[in-house]
Amino acid sequence: MKRVYIATVLTCLVVLAVFYSIFRLLNISGGRDSIRIGFIYDNDESTAYTYNFSLAKDAVEKKYGEKAEIITCSNVMEDEMEEPLRELADKGCDIIFFNGYSEKVMELAPEYPKTEFCQTSYMDMSGLTVPANYHTFKGEAYQCRYVSGIAAGMKIEQMISEGIISEDQALVGLVAAFPTSEIISGYTAFILGVRSVVPQAVMRVCYTETWSSYVHERDAAQRLIDEGCVIISQHTDTIGPAIACEEASQDKTVYFVGYNQSMSEVAPVTSLITARICWEPYVLASVDALMADKSIESVVSGHVHGTDISAGFEEGWVEMTDMNLQVAAPGTQEAVDRAIERFKHGNGDFVFKGDYTGVDPDDPSDTIDLNSGYIENENTSYPLFHYILTDVITVEN
Repeated sequence: MKRVYIATVLTCLVVLAVFYSIFRLLNISGGRDSIRIGFIYDNDESTAYTYNFSLAKDAVEKKYGEKAEIITCSNVMEDEMEEPLRELADKGCDIIFFNGYSEKVMELAPEYPKTEFCQTSYMDMSGLTVPANYHTFKGEAYQCRYVSGIAAGMKIEQMISEGIISEDQALVGLVAAFPTSEIISGYTAFILGVRSVVPQAVMRVCYTETWSSYVHERDAAQRLIDEGCVIISQHTDTIGPAIACEEASQDKTVYFVGYNQSMSEVAPVTSLITARICWEPYVLASVDALMADKSIESVVSGHVHGTDISAGFEEGWVEMTDMNLQVAAPGTQEAVDRAIERFKHGNGDFVFKGDYTGVDPDDPSDTIDLNSGYIENENTSYPLFHYILTDVITVEN
């Protein structure tokens, strides 16, 4: 009897030892206990674009707490990228996120194979051979831009029906930084959203030739307001355009549509709605991937093209926020919701489509007929639509 007892005990000990070994193996292969993360910003959190991107850092801190050590570098210009990149990599960052535009990130990645470099896309990545630890990502902004255009169109339609403006005064203004395809794609989607409600609406674009200048952006917005624009939006980084609208509203009818950051506090009377790229889904999922010792592209949900990923409303990579119900036209929320659902259940091929002709501003011989349509972000996260719509969009000198 004693031998049976001893044998039973020994068997139990062996079984426990096996289970413990398996547990140890699974625990080791299942991921890591902590992570070191670097964030590099091209500006600081006082600007709309960088503030919006910094919300992803906040989301990581909230989810992982002390498990995530985060190091941040702000106000890093393109020609200053190498030093902070090397500094963060040398400090042992497992992953580095950068919200700016610099080829240095891709160039340096091979020197630090133990670090994952994740950069908001700044060029067409389709067909490019890139380092395995270099990744690009961006929300499909044309989707939220189009929806914000619907909200603007609803407001213009209301102003026309109430006799505040005439049909030929359906004029939209856009303050833009540079004539890149990213910006052209965004404001084209915006005016096409407006025209889905008010077919006669047209747009004027004023470039500031800088990403972040309060004075230049405010002056550009004021110029567009003086020319009769009743809706102003922007693809720049400061609150200048919103302030211009708020101050002008004392004498003129004008409303503001934001991009990336709510302007309701600085423009409570004129702010209509805000379109926003959400960086949180990609950043959080990338950190999740590293914590689980998995590849980023196997964890992040989106349209994957090699190490490049994009997504829209269906994955929460873009959103509409800050609708001002005191300003928005009746039925705007319902119209916005319908459009978002349409994006969630389709590929957005209805946006860049219609009886339009577009001309490449750098090469007038390069044109596009949108009767057959154009699908944005089909093969790359970087927006590639770069045509100015004839008789619809005018670029100010």
